[in-house]
Amino acid sequence: MGLPEIGEEEGGGIARRLWVKFRDDSIFALYTPFVVCLASGVLDPQSFLHCISQDVYFYRAFVQAYDLAEDCADDDEHKAIIRKLRKRVLKKLNTHDDLVREWGFELPSESISDNATIKYTDFLLATASGKVEGEKFQSKIATPFEKTKLAAYTLAAMGPCMRLYAFISKEILDLQELDQSNQIYKKWIDTLSSQNFEETALQIEDLLDKLSVSLTGEELIVIEKLYHQAMKLEVKFFSAQPILQQTVVPFSQPLDPAECNLSIFCDFDMTCTTIDSSALLAEIAIRTASKADLNRCETQFAQMSSDDLRTTWGVISSQYAEEYEQCVGSIMAGNKVEEFNYEGLCRALEQLSDFEKRANSRVIKSGVLKGLNLQDIKWAGEHLTLQDGCEGFVQEIVKCENLKIDVHVLSYSWCGDLIRSAFSSRDLNVRNVHSNELAYEEFITTGEIIKKVESPKEKLQAFNDIRKGHKIGEHLTIYIGGSVGDLLCLLKADVGIVIGSSSNLRRLGDQFGISFVPLFSGLVKKQRELIKDCSSNWKGPSGILYTVSSWAEIHAFFLGS
Repeated sequence: MGLPEIGEEEGGGIARRLWVKFRDDSIFALYTPFVVCLASGVLDPQSFLHCISQDVYFYRAFVQAYDLAEDCADDDEHKAIIRKLRKRVLKKLNTHDDLVREWGFELPSESISDNATIKYTDFLLATASGKVEGEKFQSKIATPFEKTKLAAYTLAAMGPCMRLYAFISKEILDLQELDQSNQIYKKWIDTLSSQNFEETALQIEDLLDKLSVSLTGEELIVIEKLYHQAMKLEVKFFSAQPILQQTVVPFSQPLDPAECNLSIFCDFDMTCTTIDSSALLAEIAIRTASKADLNRCETQFAQMSSDDLRTTWGVISSQYAEEYEQCVGSIMAGNKVEEFNYEGLCRALEQLSDFEKRANSRVIKSGVLKGLNLQDIKWAGEHLTLQDGCEGFVQEIVKCENLKIDVHVLSYSWCGDLIRSAFSSRDLNVRNVHSNELAYEEFITTGEIIKKVESPKEKLQAFNDIRKGHKIGEHLTIYIGGSVGDLLCLLKADVGIVIGSSSNLRRLGDQFGISFVPLFSGLVKKQRELIKDCSSNWKGPSGILYTVSSWAEIHAFFLGS
């Protein structure tokens, strides 16, 4: 998924940095029923007309906000830019009805602003008039610097609106090759993605940067809060647009809790987490050995010095990485298939299964997992950093009392206690953890691994065993993963979602005819099929996996905003 040029880099002025920081909010706007139906070209015209009828209220609020901002600006150049921006909005306001007719639509003779529009315009005008963080700004007695600060606050409340429209329109235009003939809203989208619209958005952002240069740290925090609040209100605007048709998003919405059970499966290492759990266990082992070094004691469990242990871990890690690449290379040496071949993939991954089991046996034999304290493992799990958005998504899932949803974690991790601790410490009620376990004697690890899930085949077996407890026709499954070991489960789930950028997963997928489709693109196609067939079939065709760049996409797809 691409983002506008303004958001590609972390550097630049405050406008660029804030867009990057809050880009996940833009995803929630993109995945709304309104935008997905719009992108598919099958949005009900009444829904579209309602949305664009709200433009008049936005334009009027922008004109007033620019008036107030110009009065506050202290620099003549800044005042000139604001006047130019205000003139553009006035032109849009005066020509709005004619422009809509050029798009092929006729606005109703009367329209009223909806609640989402009112909330944003009230927020914008309150900010522009000086009501920021609950305090009324007295412009008559304010110093020039204080008034300039207020102008910056106003631009911060306006910037996300323009940038979000530009972002959404460009994302939709990227999909036009899917079905140009069916895109009846293309003229409107072209307007929002035009050079003139982009120039306006950039002028607002550039002016915000200039007005913010002299602000204090506290005032920049206010800028950030205003920007984020404006972004959230804009997302709510798109979410609140009335939809008169069945939609594929959010995924959980159409499900009947009386008739349908839903299971969400996900991998753990590098899917939920930012580091591999084996690296974390290695760190615990080395710290434990270091304590033993300092105390000059040797127990029956801690038999290696920290230096020896670090060296051993390094050898094991290097050998694993080298042999893993050799294993994948061996699989890739076979002939590439033209059509999706699940059985061939299963046979090929048996090589990987054998390799993973040998690697685990090597770890056990080395003794590097001896002497770890269960309390230290749980503490590490509690402080383990999860991927951005993962925790929030799981929190919302476990709170869904109106749906029958169960969450399962399937992992190669050596230590289920680490996984359970990572979730339980965040009040995430994820009880279904399927992984290997470490063996203990009086809460100290013996170095043995209780083997349960070591390979892609065993992951698939656990996945299938869970599904057997449900009636197939009434049970939907979503699998979220990002490694080669997840491939078989991803393909067997009703919806397989790939997160991350594993090159080996992509290579093997291409080798065996798997199609990787960006989730938003897939949803647009599903929406078009839904209107055509009056049904949403997520079970076919086989061999398709949906890709995302963040947990925000998964959250927006499944639960909405």
